[in-house]
Amino acid sequence: MTSEGFNVDVHVKVLDEGVVERAKARGMDAIVYAPHFTRLSDIREQAARYSDDELAVIPGRELFTGTWQHRRHVLAIGLDEPVPDFITLEATMEELQRQNAAVLIPHPTFLNVSLGREEVRTYADTIDSIEVYNPKHLPHDNRRAREIARETGIQTFASSYAHLRGTVGEAWLSFDRAVDDADALARAFRADAPRRLFHRHGLSHVAQRALEFAHLGFENSWGKFDRLMLQGTEPTHPDHVAYDGRFDHCKVY
Repeated sequence: MTSEGFNVDVHVKVLDEGVVERAKARGMDAIVYAPHFTRLSDIREQAARYSDDELAVIPGRELFTGTWQHRRHVLAIGLDEPVPDFITLEATMEELQRQNAAVLIPHPTFLNVSLGREEVRTYADTIDSIEVYNPKHLPHDNRRAREIARETGIQTFASSYAHLRGTVGEAWLSFDRAVDDADALARAFRADAPRRLFHRHGLSHVAQRALEFAHLGFENSWGKFDRLMLQGTEPTHPDHVAYDGRFDHCKVY
């Protein structure tokens, strides 16, 4: 199943030749590559490496705001300058607004890793789009996300949120125009450009959703503990030389 228009899988965590092949096979025109704890310059380099005339790989940053216990994820597209993880949500939103980046809220209210209703209301004027479907969501997660979008009047998006290669292209949105680089996609989100949301159906989709949900347990337990506690300072920590001390006033660690 594909759709007319310019199809974008808005949130992908993995990138290699297999991901590119699968995205093309699923009818995607672009994917947003936004891995955790990876510097913007490295994301851009990888995105450029895997882009071609058939598929645009657009760099994005899913920012890990706040502390481990009170973390909130924010997806930014169209950044001009790098923004670290582990700073306050307020400082993150201010910086994204200063840079005029598109601000997307992945998996709202999902577990303890994203913005809740009150936080979405607080930053409604800054947020450009709210995710209302991804394969990790359970049905009540999708319903709750749609309710928040209706309450706030914020536009919506769907994505595969793919941590596994096989999930790429399971959910996407389709614009009525080409948005084949970070600036164009950011402008489309900021302007509330017309879009339609899609996801695949059937047993294969159910099976892939189950695989992604199973992967979630590892990703949010040992995987992050290993990165945060055992591997030293993250390259996206505000103490890293790349940030030149600009975020010392708002870092949480």
